[in-house]
Amino acid sequence: MIPLIKAFFDSATWTISYVVFDEPKGSCAIIDPVLDYEPKSSRTSTRSADKLIEFVNQQQLSVVWILETHAHADHLSSADYLKNKLGGKTAIGNNIPIVQKTFKAIFNMGEEFVTDGHDFDHLFADGELFQVGKLTAKAISVSGHTPADMAYQFGNAIFVGDTLFMPDIGTARADFPGGNACQLFRSIQKLLAFPPETRLLMCHDYPPANRSAEWESTVAQQLAHNIHVHHGIKEDEFVTMRNKRDVTLEMPNLLLPSIQVNIRAGKLPPVEKNGVAYFKIPINLI
Repeated sequence: MIPLIKAFFDSATWTISYVVFDEPKGSCAIIDPVLDYEPKSSRTSTRSADKLIEFVNQQQLSVVWILETHAHADHLSSADYLKNKLGGKTAIGNNIPIVQKTFKAIFNMGEEFVTDGHDFDHLFADGELFQVGKLTAKAISVSGHTPADMAYQFGNAIFVGDTLFMPDIGTARADFPGGNACQLFRSIQKLLAFPPETRLLMCHDYPPANRSAEWESTVAQQLAHNIHVHHGIKEDEFVTMRNKRDVTLEMPNLLLPSIQVNIRAGKLPPVEKNGVAYFKIPINLI
């Protein structure tokens, strides 16, 4: 069954969130939703998430899943807010405990934060099938950018997270804690082994000045034109390029706050005795 897809582009973080559904008045999954965050004031808002809610309600959809492709480092997730408003199960790849353990140490999080993935309702294994109404979906492990990256296939469409970008932008970085350029290359090859006409939907686009934001390509287009992994690129070439390039990249603006939310499935840090929640910022560590 061909999925119906509605994309929502957030220009503040260059993120694309999706509602994937079988039919109007049917069932849907929400993928990579954004919680708006103003870093200067450290205030959150739900403007982007409310657009998803409005669409879901207009289409009279029942939310079955709220899917994260990985623990994002460039935007905060609104998964918990959406779950409370619309229902559905939050889910991510089953390697998320590795990411949680890494960042628990970096942020010196307390014993109350248990790194077993239980903050999410479900942890997907590679190749696991699941239902969204009449749609049968498949989770595909695409580790490399982080250990827990997961792509989601719905019929002829695959939501690739940060693994791939549009062909003129290339591929994800692999220098975050637990990232691995060799594994990233092999994960990309899994995606590019699908039929040429397979639709690949991005989580981000960082467009050059000569075009507006885009978020959909095909396997054929990636193989022909991706500046990092087109036809003929070998693993050692890619790894050399990726490692050399990654050391020149700045950390994402929202890395420190976003990770603290996203490894908790979109929940903010616990409120302290004074009724306020706080982000922790390590000094001279990252």
